[in-house]
Amino acid sequence: MALRMWASSTANALRLSSKASLSPAFSLHRCFSSGILDGLKYAPSHEWVKHEGPVASVGITDHAQDHLGEVVFVDLPEPGGSVSKGGSFGAVESVKATSDINSPISGEIVEVNTKLTETPGLVNSSPYEDGWMIKVKPSDPSELGSLMGPKEYTKFCEEEDAAH
Repeated sequence: MALRMWASSTANALRLSSKASLSPAFSLHRCFSSGILDGLKYAPSHEWVKHEGPVASVGITDHAQDHLGEVVFVDLPEPGGSVSKGGSFGAVESVKATSDINSPISGEIVEVNTKLTETPGLVNSSPYEDGWMIKVKPSDPSELGSLMGPKEYTKFCEEEDAAH
């Protein structure tokens, strides 16, 4: 049974790492059963940020979606609003629970992933690519410096999971 669980987790990770759309600057780390990508920043509340030029994409991590289970509904804000670091901007409802989504950075919401309205499962199948949630124009780019890198986030997840 343990071998089957390990094989399933490994297969899920390989599916993520074999995506052709991932940039070569991204590589997979392990956080028990969750993928962690280089090139992203991570919040302790399990959101990720990918800062490219004047805009940063935000979503929930593979670790978070794995713990939530099958996502059945995503509630997101309208473009043009603002988010504050640590503040809730939406919610994810899964078959297990409903969880707030917190913004890892402050700024103006410039785009929302409307695909998630009809296909919320993208959060599960592609949390770092198709499952992004909002794009933000950061008001204080220095906030990115307070977020974790891949190695720190891996350690954070391992310690958090060991405590449960």
